[in-house]
Amino acid sequence: MARIFDVIEYPSEMKGEIVHRFPETGIGDYRIGSQLIVREAQAAVFFRDGNALDVFRAGRHTITTANIPLLINFIGKAFNERTPFPAEVYFVSMKEFANEKWGTPQPIIVRNPGMGLGVALLQGFGTYSFQVKDPQQFVTQVVGTQGAYRTADIEERLKTMLLSKLQDVLGETTAAKSVVDLIGLTEEVGAAVRAKAQDDFEALGMTLKSFYIGNLKPSSKSAQELRDMGMLDMATYTQLQAADAMRDAAQNPSGGAGLTAGIGAGMGIGNLMQQATSGATQQGQQGGGAKPAGIPDVMTPSEAAAILKVSEEDVLAAIKDKSLKAKKLGNAYRISKASLEEFMNS
Repeated sequence: MARIFDVIEYPSEMKGEIVHRFPETGIGDYRIGSQLIVREAQAAVFFRDGNALDVFRAGRHTITTANIPLLINFIGKAFNERTPFPAEVYFVSMKEFANEKWGTPQPIIVRNPGMGLGVALLQGFGTYSFQVKDPQQFVTQVVGTQGAYRTADIEERLKTMLLSKLQDVLGETTAAKSVVDLIGLTEEVGAAVRAKAQDDFEALGMTLKSFYIGNLKPSSKSAQELRDMGMLDMATYTQLQAADAMRDAAQNPSGGAGLTAGIGAGMGIGNLMQQATSGATQQGQQGGGAKPAGIPDVMTPSEAAAILKVSEEDVLAAIKDKSLKAKKLGNAYRISKASLEEFMNS
């Protein structure tokens, strides 16, 4: 029996799928009177002869194409059994795609005047949600002729846009506020990112519904990584290398328990940077710009602690667990310059 008309529908919840082309491959030869059924939370973009002609919302619609029933069966023979009037329908999910994840693959460098090196490295993560606003624009600008288009196909593009706006907002905010203040303004920063990114999303036929910062904190980059980024001079690098060694000793279950209490196994490099550089800054101010004094040949635990920027108790703990060599004279310890340098480079 000759085919009179078609029923075109996509009865799917479209989980993770933004657009589905019907048919997925090839061309459609829908006849006059074909029924298009669009479900709630869907829109359908109708293409004929390669052009987007109309957008249909939820409900039943009658398609009008140039493909006349019965007669087209004869005309088609002149086109190698292909319809001379191709048509396609793109079903577009209009629901909100929520709880999409974002994160900073690399730390964001921001200004931090008056503290440590004057800069800080921030890392963060959170969620965002988006929705298709203009189905026809989204299909023509982004999807093209793909049979199916999923959130995974566009997530990297959206994350790049969002992280670019986040970096802009953080730079603008830290021009007036410190990093400490900034970490308490995650809601305001999130709202600013959303406002900045809205035009970019609308250019794709989308809208950014939300952008939430779950956590924003200083990075835990090591001294070597910071130096590789060109952020440290040699003197600061040496101090931070010593701080890294102390932190590693604190995390070592075979020893260094005293260091854990004094330094904290979970302390981030951002705090260590501030401790390591603030003392050198103060020495420079007190000495009228003179260079800090070098390491003496022999020193007390208190003097060694001042050089390492830790407490005297931390140094005594390192001596007791034999990670730092020292000579005991009566009830007092003396540490040689060579032993301290060996400890700092271990």
